[in-house]
Amino acid sequence: METSTTDDDGESANNIYYNYIYSYRIPVLIIVYLVACTRPIQEGRVKMKHVSKKNNDKKEIVQVVAPVVKKKKKKIYLTFDDGPNKGTQNVLDIVKDEEIPVTFFIIGEHVYASINQNITWDSLQATEGIEICNHSYTHADHNHFEKFYQSPDSVVSDFQRSQDSLQLKNNIVRTPGRNAWRIDSLQYTDLKKSKAAVDSLQKAGFIVMGWDLEWHYDPKELTVMNNSDDLLKQIDSVFTNNKTKSPENLVLLAHDQVYKKAKDSTELRQLIQKLKLKEEYELSLVTSYPKASN
Repeated sequence: METSTTDDDGESANNIYYNYIYSYRIPVLIIVYLVACTRPIQEGRVKMKHVSKKNNDKKEIVQVVAPVVKKKKKKIYLTFDDGPNKGTQNVLDIVKDEEIPVTFFIIGEHVYASINQNITWDSLQATEGIEICNHSYTHADHNHFEKFYQSPDSVVSDFQRSQDSLQLKNNIVRTPGRNAWRIDSLQYTDLKKSKAAVDSLQKAGFIVMGWDLEWHYDPKELTVMNNSDDLLKQIDSVFTNNKTKSPENLVLLAHDQVYKKAKDSTELRQLIQKLKLKEEYELSLVTSYPKASN
């Protein structure tokens, strides 16, 4: 005998089905809502906010964009001493290829020492994005450091001669053979015998900048003593241990003449490329060093 389902039975079955679905839907929606509310707002992400109007109970949705917070980067100042010389053009070519800011501390006498050095000087002046600073005229009377710094007036005259003959656009200087600093309240002299001469430079209106880390080289072979990976580790370590003169700012000293050979030039290029890949670092010009633009 064949049985049939009545309309009442069908309606009853549908009610049971919808009641079952409804009983699960509310908890699921509550869970989804709670999860959404507890998720952190990412930088620049839009958050939906309900705002009640005063005149009625209707609610409107307002978009509130969380501000993008940029993390402050640590600054590295690549500086090159003793140009123009045989390695300066190689450094300049790498700098232009990599499109980075660097600072050259120039010796006035070197500009006029040969035709090639004078041509390199012209190239430096014509290159955008770099800075040229004063590294004295005679480089401590041709490396006679102790005698040179015994006469503060002669030291000032030597730097002033370079400043005038090269027509430099800033008054930042670096003392030959001495790691000395005179930037506002930052006062440091590695050798006390040179203190009076360095003080005299500051009194004459010069800003004296030393260095936090040096890329050492063999003075006989004129080759770098450590590769780019080793130097990068040193840079990281100096920042980690707060060994810079100004927090979050590192001045790196290198010397032009070291990069006249292809191998050493390659190490320089690799260092620059590795620094560019590290998001926590920013390459800058020395005029942006804290209080150095005064």
